Amino acid sequence: MMQCGLLGEKLGHSYSPAIHKRLGTYGYELFEKKPSEVEGFLKDGNFTGLNVTIPYKKTVIPFLDELSDTAKAVGSVNTIVRRPDGTLFGDNTDAYGFRKMLERANVPVAGRKVLVLGNGGAAAAVLYVLKNAGAEAVVISRSGPDNYTNLDRHKDAVAIVNTTPLGMYPKNGEAAVSLSDFPMCECVLDLIYNPAKTALLIDAERRGIPGENGLYMLVAQAKRSAERFTGLDIPDEEIERIYRELLTEQMNIVLIGMPGCGKSTVAKKLGNLTGRIVYDADAEFEKKFKITPENVILSKGEAEFRAMETEILRTLGAQSGVIIATGGGAVTKEENYPLLHQNGVLIWVQRDLSGLATANRPLSQQNGAEALFRIRKPMYEAFADCVTTYDAPEEAIYKAATDFISRL
Repeated sequence: MMQCGLLGEKLGHSYSPAIHKRLGTYGYELFEKKPSEVEGFLKDGNFTGLNVTIPYKKTVIPFLDELSDTAKAVGSVNTIVRRPDGTLFGDNTDAYGFRKMLERANVPVAGRKVLVLGNGGAAAAVLYVLKNAGAEAVVISRSGPDNYTNLDRHKDAVAIVNTTPLGMYPKNGEAAVSLSDFPMCECVLDLIYNPAKTALLIDAERRGIPGENGLYMLVAQAKRSAERFTGLDIPDEEIERIYRELLTEQMNIVLIGMPGCGKSTVAKKLGNLTGRIVYDADAEFEKKFKITPENVILSKGEAEFRAMETEILRTLGAQSGVIIATGGGAVTKEENYPLLHQNGVLIWVQRDLSGLATANRPLSQQNGAEALFRIRKPMYEAFADCVTTYDAPEEAIYKAATDFISRL
């Protein structure tokens, strides 16, 4: 059987094996190598084809026998094929992947200004595609002539492409720029795919600007790599299929709703149905702080509790592919929204107020369920992507989540 894989220094949570498993019948593994090991591995390693990731996209070039025209133009290689005669051929399929991402975004760039944040290897492929599309591509870097201190030169940019690692897991929440500086922006493309929605993409969403993360590009470039590995054509429709499957697996299901509405019960049912790990925010709170939410509220006040709760939600929201039952008041802090939304579909679990449990829930006891609901109803509406009821079958709740993801 053909043996393929991914060459890099630190590969961690790579999506590549999951993608290539869906693309072909060849073996695919991760090859973590130190810089001193790269030459020897390329010469004697047991592989038919390789993908190459940072920091080796330029490192490998001197050890290859031939480059594709695209790889020459871009100046980096992310796909290597060992030919039957043993020679190594290098290609750049990142360019193909970004072109497909740009086509999917459907933003016209010919004759228009596009900002490319970052000047690393990924930026080179992006620039190659943008220039071939006729765009006025401008690189924004920390030390170049166009940098983060003179962004006011580029208020006319119609699209922004982030190729930097800012905002990538585990440093979620960071962004290189604020979209408030770009009133003409029509589209944001972020090559990061974990989290699904970076701070930059959430900023775009809040402003009604279409955005795309890098997962589609990753799948598209893998499809082209698989064609190089096998010599077989793969229909473009496979890109969308695999992208949807991976996005569904990646997205968390986050349950919000009134205290005592049954979010924890629904979460357990969904966990049993899907096999996903289930987290209860209140239980995680008690595990971390060695005190119950109820006791914190009673002894230190709600404001102190909310600050501690946000710390828990920051950790849980950065997970992928899990189910999270939040506390009833998680929606009362606006900063919790991006924490839960970055990787999550937010489902509002509704229940008749007469059926809400109030034991060990001091805010419900103090204010009464009806008064508390009047205050929080607009907050639930603002957070929620879709709505369900406590007694809905878990299959129906899961379908609501996946249907929402299918529209992203």
